Amino acid sequence: MGSGFRARVLAVVRKIPAGRVTTYGDVATLAGAPRAARAVGTVMRTCRDARVPCHRVIAAGGGLGGYGAFLHIKRELLRKEGLEVGMTRVRHFADVRWPGNPPYPKRRLTRQKT
Repeated sequence: MGSGFRARVLAVVRKIPAGRVTTYGDVATLAGAPRAARAVGTVMRTCRDARVPCHRVIAAGGGLGGYGAFLHIKRELLRKEGLEVGMTRVRHFADVRWPGNPPYPKRRLTRQKT
């Protein structure tokens, strides 16, 4: 996954509104690579841009997922945005899950006529 993928992931994450969350898999799908949830996690882990709300990206099923050794910070950031968060998961996940916009269009391979 190259820098184009990274840029698409960061663009998707910037669109997640305060008080909402989405999953690593959702972000991957919205970035045009539906099987790249783990790669999204890598992008989130290496992102140092404070304008990107990485804390709003969580694991499937509402689990908090990762935030390095600072899971307590992720939990508090989500709580400050009005979410109900237990020790390991976001409560009422289905109600606060952000569906995003339609994914980037899939590229179709077309055969060249000879």
